[in-house]
Amino acid sequence: MKTRIFLFMLVCSLPAMGQTEKQVDSKITEVTVFLNKAQVTREVKARLDAGKTSLNLPGLTSQLDPQSIQVVGKGNLVILGIAHQQNYLNDMNMPKSLRVLKDSLELLQRQVTTEQSQKEILNKEEQMLLSNQKIGGANQNLTVNELKAMADFYRSRLGDIVIARNKYDEKIKKLNERIVKINLQINEQNELYRTNTSEIVINVMAETAGSIELKVSYVVANAGWNPIYDLRALNTKSPVQLNYKANVYQRTGEEWKNVKLKLSTANPAEGGVKPELYPWYLDFYNPIVYPKNADGRKQKSYAPAMRAEAAVVADEEMAEVQSLSQYVVTTQTSLNTEFEIALPYTVASAAKPTLVDIRNYEVKATYNYSAAPKLDRDAFLLAKATGWEEYSLLPGEANIFFEGTYVGKSYIDPNSTKDTLTFSLGRDKRIVVNREKVKDLTSRSTIGSSKKENYTWEIVVRNNKAESSRIILEDQIPVTQNAQIEVTVLDSGGAKFNKQSGMLTWDFELKPNESRKIQYKFEVKYPKDKQIMGL
Repeated sequence: MKTRIFLFMLVCSLPAMGQTEKQVDSKITEVTVFLNKAQVTREVKARLDAGKTSLNLPGLTSQLDPQSIQVVGKGNLVILGIAHQQNYLNDMNMPKSLRVLKDSLELLQRQVTTEQSQKEILNKEEQMLLSNQKIGGANQNLTVNELKAMADFYRSRLGDIVIARNKYDEKIKKLNERIVKINLQINEQNELYRTNTSEIVINVMAETAGSIELKVSYVVANAGWNPIYDLRALNTKSPVQLNYKANVYQRTGEEWKNVKLKLSTANPAEGGVKPELYPWYLDFYNPIVYPKNADGRKQKSYAPAMRAEAAVVADEEMAEVQSLSQYVVTTQTSLNTEFEIALPYTVASAAKPTLVDIRNYEVKATYNYSAAPKLDRDAFLLAKATGWEEYSLLPGEANIFFEGTYVGKSYIDPNSTKDTLTFSLGRDKRIVVNREKVKDLTSRSTIGSSKKENYTWEIVVRNNKAESSRIILEDQIPVTQNAQIEVTVLDSGGAKFNKQSGMLTWDFELKPNESRKIQYKFEVKYPKDKQIMGL
């Protein structure tokens, strides 16, 4: 045992010049995608000789955070140190799709050059014919047949040249149109692979020669995910089907091919350090008075600058043909939720995100119609879901489907403190709502120094559906912001009235083909020499 320890210490004490360098291949096996940034894990397998070795992992993204690099592994070795360096000589490994596009572009450009050369040959031939139109010598007379033959030759050959040149122009035009389209496709991807690469260097020491396995993880920028939802309701008696999806994006230049993908609701970009409050001091304002010179101008003086000490807090280091949603395992950690996808998944480095199915939920919901005829005469079908808190939802857009038809977009805000999650399923023309001012019951009068205006509004709601429907109707009474203006509710029409906001709310059930008429009245009193805005 003592002999082994001695040999181990002897190897450690060898000079740096005895250290060998070895470039090793690595493969991305796991990726944890946060709301902003992602942690990439690579697997390294190599065979080392005894002694010190610098393992070089080339071709990595330049956007990795050097402070987040972690290395663990198996094998008879000791990790002496980890370094990270940028490599500006090597570009990112170009994917096959981009290589094919660039090869196609080069081929088309060569074809354009060939066609242009053929066209130029025709132009030279045409110039030669036109510059040699003189027929015979000065004292030589040609027969009519000879002149006719020469004219036919010029006409035929020049005509052939024009036709051939037009064909070359058409070919060049089509080739250039194809080149423009390929260039647009290349430019969409090119920015991702035009950047330089970086390298991780792991200095290790092995007591004996043998095989090793390492896992190298690091955090990268330009990656993350955001939620998107599909909400489907078959009818007003069924629960809502909530399809939880993720738009996963990454523009790192690395391709995550067949990796173990995990989505986390954590956000490393926000930091995890609790902010600290410092004393909040108050003092009187003492303006600086500048003494004047003999000529009446103010003297310059220099007051000592006020200093403010700022607390600098270091960021915490990162801790370690069926629906795809059926292969997702949800794990609730102490602070976040993680969605682990059991099947290998590929996320390309691209400008457009990759859509990933997370989970499907069945949410209990109640349905009712809501209308605010002052703003819109249509009634909107609303679904109010309960029990959504257990699904770890995040704020995001939702695509709404009702009775198998796409209705539109909505927004889910789980940060709301309400017990129910409300979203609109669209308009229903079978609920007819009409709102009109009753002129016979609307009047204006002057009494003494005051003017009074009485208003009566009538709302008629009809249910043309073959089933009963619950209706929530909203309207409003004006609210005064001036003590000289008095607003009095004469008749609320049986509505629930909120005095602070002036809101009137009716909640009732309408049977099939049933109509209901509602009237509400209010009075406004104000000085007769004033005019009211907003009435």
